[in-house]
Amino acid sequence: MFQKILIANRGEIACRVIKTARKMGIKTVAVYSDADRNALHVRMADEAVHIGPSPANQSYIVIDKILDAIRQTGAEAVHPGYGFLSENRNFAAALEAEGVVFIGPPSAAIEAMGDKITSKKLAMEAGVSTVPGYMGLIADGDEAIRISGQIGYPVMIKASAGGGGKGMRIAWSESEVREGFQSSKNEAASSFGDDRIFIEKFVTQPRHIEIQVLADKHGNCVYLHERECSIQRRNQKVIEEAPSPFLDAATRKAMGEQACALARAVGYTSAGTVEFIVDGDRNFYFLEMNTRLQVEHPVTELITGVDLVEQMIRVAAGEPLPFRQEDLKINGWAMESRLYAEDPYRNFLPSIGRLTRYRPPVEGPTALGGIVRNDTGVFEGGEISMFYDPMIAKLCTWAPTRGQAIEEMRLALDTFEVEGIGHNLPFCAAVMDHPRFTSGAITTAFIAEEFPEGFHGTTLDDATLRHVAAACAAMNRVAEIRRTRISGTMDNHQRRVGDAWVVSLQGSQIPVTIAADKAGSTVTFPDGQSLRVQSDWTPGDSLARLTVDGAPLVLKVGKVPMGFRIRLRGADLKVLVQSPRQAALNALMPEKLPPDTSKFLLCPMPGLVVSISVAEGDEVQEGQALATVEAMKMENILKAERRGVVKKITATAGSSLKVDDVILEFE
Repeated sequence: MFQKILIANRGEIACRVIKTARKMGIKTVAVYSDADRNALHVRMADEAVHIGPSPANQSYIVIDKILDAIRQTGAEAVHPGYGFLSENRNFAAALEAEGVVFIGPPSAAIEAMGDKITSKKLAMEAGVSTVPGYMGLIADGDEAIRISGQIGYPVMIKASAGGGGKGMRIAWSESEVREGFQSSKNEAASSFGDDRIFIEKFVTQPRHIEIQVLADKHGNCVYLHERECSIQRRNQKVIEEAPSPFLDAATRKAMGEQACALARAVGYTSAGTVEFIVDGDRNFYFLEMNTRLQVEHPVTELITGVDLVEQMIRVAAGEPLPFRQEDLKINGWAMESRLYAEDPYRNFLPSIGRLTRYRPPVEGPTALGGIVRNDTGVFEGGEISMFYDPMIAKLCTWAPTRGQAIEEMRLALDTFEVEGIGHNLPFCAAVMDHPRFTSGAITTAFIAEEFPEGFHGTTLDDATLRHVAAACAAMNRVAEIRRTRISGTMDNHQRRVGDAWVVSLQGSQIPVTIAADKAGSTVTFPDGQSLRVQSDWTPGDSLARLTVDGAPLVLKVGKVPMGFRIRLRGADLKVLVQSPRQAALNALMPEKLPPDTSKFLLCPMPGLVVSISVAEGDEVQEGQALATVEAMKMENILKAERRGVVKKITATAGSSLKVDDVILEFE
């Protein structure tokens, strides 16, 4: 077994590999850029080597710099994680020439299956059903338009060396092909150092289901069942689960056997993933093979009990797999929510800055009989950089059934505290409560169909609203008692805390009365319903764990005048708890209106201006491209919302902008 391995990656996956290596008694080496000097993976590793400036194409994906780090530290093997160099044949070959073991597949298998174009050709030659498309190299936008017309719209434009949604666009027209082709090439070159593009038919109403395979150097190959990855936004997975709620045993077996046959055909070893598109009749079509560990591998580990990173290391060291196909059973259900540094209230645009608060839920067994796991690469006080992928953590839950796993995830998301940046926790929580998701009737179009106007928070149902109202009334009583004790210390006279209150939330005013005892409070509503509230919350706590009517309730709590800012289940509420007189007067107060910014194009996220597409004096039409801003390796094209004339341009290509910085002004 290896004595020391180097992790050629960063963030949560580097931390994940370090944890397993430590468990196996293997020393680890981290590499880091300027931006990651104080990163968590650097702190966790036994050694760390600086490899260059912050941009990935000057540090993490420069093969010579990784090789130098190996020579400095004497690492015997390298785990590439995912992204960066993980599917780079030249990197695997360079390690082989250096006499260092690559903890991944052979370079020939990476070349055969890691390249999207080559893998599709090989799959077709092997008789595997594939999605119609053009597998050759595409020279320019004109050729892309011609090919797309032959395939038929809509089409998917994809980076050959891509992954993680980078360099990927869906186009429904010639203009979208021309625009998307160039952006895809730019993103592919920036993220992977390879700007080759291919085009295939975009299958509508598909499910994205993938099979995890694991093969050793002794001819053994197994599949560890499937993962449902259909909840995607901009081709980036957001929620994953294992197993799929859609597959039956026969389809699962057929997909698994086909995935293993494909792996054997190219001499594959290590962990890999074969991705399929599955239609409503359970027909499945080969999409691509990822020759690396997947982001969503934890859900497979939770239902099989197999540590995939450990098996990758053991396979690389020449050990045979310790199990056979018949040993791999499905135990329970697992969910994964990807926590991204992106603001769902600003169309999910990237967000950077300091994590002023980062408190994940406690990992391990839960009170409801499930399990919580959180794979992360950040810490409270750390910085979220603009240079890398926006994923902060992967929150996972396990339970015996799908419904229980969803409920565990709901509570875990409500418990997860993140402040200082925009993040998608509210959106993930909203998905967990969506009837279409809970029923399992999902496709890759779920987010586009169910949130066509973007995400603007959720509206709580009446039952949940009552639970929140009761909880806030009880919490307010605790706060009032503390205030009366403080104010009464001088004269030993304490103001009596009243029993009648009005809770205002989500546009409603709800009168309640409270009867308290040492064990908790009973909150009664005008229709006679009473809810029992129990909690150990004290004023100032940012998280309230309560039991309301016997059911667990977790609230993120902030202070506002005469009440609380409450966040749960994707809702962000201002909850006022007032005396009847205060509530009556407050209802007469005018509402403050936000400032009018309609004459400005504001930068929606921190980023770098790639280009300005208009000039001062230009008349622009609705939908016309105005500027392109790059953030976290993704290009974002900002378009006009209506007709207008450009009065003044205040930003230029190369400008580094903050959120809401003015790019241009209209007349």
